[in-house]
Amino acid sequence: MQRVLAPGRLVLATHNPGKVVELAELLGPHGLDVVSAGDLGLPEPEETGMTFIANAELKALAAATASGLPALADDSGLCVDVLGGAPGIYSARWAGATKDFAAAMAKVNTAMGSDGPRTAHFICALTLAWPDGHVESVEGRVDGRLVWPPRGDNGFGYDPMFVMDGKSRTFGEISRDEKEADNHRARAFRLLLPLLPARG
Repeated sequence: MQRVLAPGRLVLATHNPGKVVELAELLGPHGLDVVSAGDLGLPEPEETGMTFIANAELKALAAATASGLPALADDSGLCVDVLGGAPGIYSARWAGATKDFAAAMAKVNTAMGSDGPRTAHFICALTLAWPDGHVESVEGRVDGRLVWPPRGDNGFGYDPMFVMDGKSRTFGEISRDEKEADNHRARAFRLLLPLLPARG
């Protein structure tokens, strides 16, 4: 049976400032007082899952257990068709310990080579976890293609090289409002809505 989140404090189980901003804005109207795992000084658990949902559940449960509060975790990444879905769940690791996504984008572009399709998709898994171990998970996807060189300074991660199907500008070139209206995180969030408190 699905469990609905009660109004109150919610931990965002991420240390990524870009994700904190996006998720906080999406959650704002729902009577939730959000705080990030980074702000609470919670450690980042090792992501040992083999799927986006498995890693989101791992992170959400770790934050809920450590804080004693419900937690929301996001696990997302870029999946490149010609690379067999890589970097996928390892998207952040391709950026290295310093989170150098310019280097990660160059690595993806080099691995793709100059021939063949440049199709790719972003996946976002969102998991709500409660301190008693209950979890609810959803997953959103957006398809598109990769461009080179990267374009735009908005967004984060691989955004400057990704153009969503039906669009001409990269996620790095559009405004945050436009991106958040219909990206992979927004699509996952829409699936999460029935589990959130009614809008205030």
